[in-house]
Amino acid sequence: MTVIVVMGVSGSGKTTVGKAVAEELGVEYAEADTFHPQANIEKMTAGHPLTDEDREPWLAAIALWIAEHQESGGVVSSSALKRRYRDVLRGGWDVWFLHLHGSRDLLAERMKTRSGHFMPVSLLDSQLADLEPLEPDEPGETFDISLPPADLVESALTAFRKSA
Repeated sequence: MTVIVVMGVSGSGKTTVGKAVAEELGVEYAEADTFHPQANIEKMTAGHPLTDEDREPWLAAIALWIAEHQESGGVVSSSALKRRYRDVLRGGWDVWFLHLHGSRDLLAERMKTRSGHFMPVSLLDSQLADLEPLEPDEPGETFDISLPPADLVESALTAFRKSA
């Protein structure tokens, strides 16, 4: 069964959309932030972007979750900013990427108004600089975060079901 990876920079709505998609599909949802080693969380909290090396154990942990959910299906969030990160997550498994994308202004506004998250707005530009959009040979689709969440979820589910 396919695992959906809800991807995008911080503030794009990965958790909101991911939980709603998982609920609609009746599968488990996993939050990418819970896979980070404490050192990564501390680094980001201090306003320092992660390096590729910092991301390796995090990506490996998410890839393991994906592998463990191939029979049941599932939804997991991950920034999955670069193609090589997405290649690790795919790892030969059945994965579909739901890319949430929006303007810098909207993303920054969302980040400023949320509470209880370690990612500071100061890291948004580094994430946007690292972001490599989905390529035509990658399974998935990109969605505009300016849509209301319910519409976004409906559009994503329609596209996902068509791809299956």
